[in-house]
Amino acid sequence: QDVKIQVDFNPANVQAYRLSGYEHRILAAEDFEDDAKDAGEIGAGHRVTALYELVPPGVALEQASSVTPSVYQASQEMQNARPEELMQVRLRYKQPESDTSIPLVVPVANPEMTKLGLREFDAASQDFQFTASVAAFGMLLRESPYRGTASYDFVLAAAQRGLGADVHGYRAEYVQLVRQAAAV
Repeated sequence: QDVKIQVDFNPANVQAYRLSGYEHRILAAEDFEDDAKDAGEIGAGHRVTALYELVPPGVALEQASSVTPSVYQASQEMQNARPEELMQVRLRYKQPESDTSIPLVVPVANPEMTKLGLREFDAASQDFQFTASVAAFGMLLRESPYRGTASYDFVLAAAQRGLGADVHGYRAEYVQLVRQAAAV
């Protein structure tokens, strides 16, 4: 219960970022360690997916970042971090019937990464491509200023590449929904 997640990016690899889809669930940084502040529930066996748009260092930003620098990014620990470390994910949760949270810190590193030297989108997993399709579709529907060059063609192609096993047919149903939206 009361699950809180904080992501701290290594400024050597990430100049700016934007969380997509959880804009209204952002918790103030000082509330992360405050066990009196209520947070979300994640049931046993459930997963949460968060998508971040990352801007590598040296890329010109069209608008100023509204990101508040975290204490972690300003610390000596981060300044000495390995260059392949992308971020640290900090998690706090309470056991049922407990008032005290348990902290967990997981560094996320990719030995193939050097200054966000990422793979091509076509080489990404089916799940990632499908998730990116859903995120882009949401931005198109809302006419988000962050949609960039996303198009219904991209959304449809990424969704079809990400169909995978689709045991319950939900992904195929989504593809039909995209086709209908594109036709409107």
